[in-house]
Amino acid sequence: MQFAGKVVLITGASSGIGAATAKYLGSLGASLALAGRNVENLNKIASECHIPKNSAAPFIVTGELTNVNDNKNILQSTIKHFGKLDVLINNAGVIETGSIENTSLEQFDRMMNINVRCIYQLTMLAVPHLIETKGNIVNVSSVNGLRSFPGVLAYCVSKAAVTQFTQCVALELAPKQVRVNSVCPGVIVTNLHKRGGMNEEQYAAFLKRTKETHAMGRPGNTDEVAKTIGFLASDHASFITGASIPVDGGRHAMCPR
Repeated sequence: MQFAGKVVLITGASSGIGAATAKYLGSLGASLALAGRNVENLNKIASECHIPKNSAAPFIVTGELTNVNDNKNILQSTIKHFGKLDVLINNAGVIETGSIENTSLEQFDRMMNINVRCIYQLTMLAVPHLIETKGNIVNVSSVNGLRSFPGVLAYCVSKAAVTQFTQCVALELAPKQVRVNSVCPGVIVTNLHKRGGMNEEQYAAFLKRTKETHAMGRPGNTDEVAKTIGFLASDHASFITGASIPVDGGRHAMCPR
């Protein structure tokens, strides 16, 4: 899976799955555009990317994805810097807890805005450029977009929307030779859940419970997701579109007994 000559834009690239994907694709020769809010973290990730000789250094572009103009700037700056776009990886996202009894409309709107609307807009902006390069899109959804779980209602709804968005856009762009796929991670060791409100003790218990909730008896790591993203974005997946690939240690296949 070589990405030499390919321009890859990754959102949420300053940590977690986005950062791991940047490092992995950078090592394969991709010209990286790394987008996020924290320029310090983005520069740190860029410095940790082992870029092959004669490959371009990562391009850093900051912005708030929920801001329409920032989203436009992220895409336009990438095109201006590299002259094209081959792969869009919509990775940025958040999680919050709450049920139908206690999830406010403000919380629901926030989750849908960050997890769905941002992807919609950036994809819409990127499509003309991806048609030119016959490129592809990889969205980061979740096992929560495939299966239902209580206590994270707005998150589940938002990720189900990402999964459906992936399939619809895949059908629309297939005649133009642009592929669209998604990965659906299970519990992956990142800061996502702690940023969503878990303290250290709760997070430790949450990870421990993966022994029961994931068939493989453990949480996943960011490299495992990054390598699946890399496969879907590569020419090795040239006949795959509209797919939502679970990277969840078998969680999506489990049923209570």
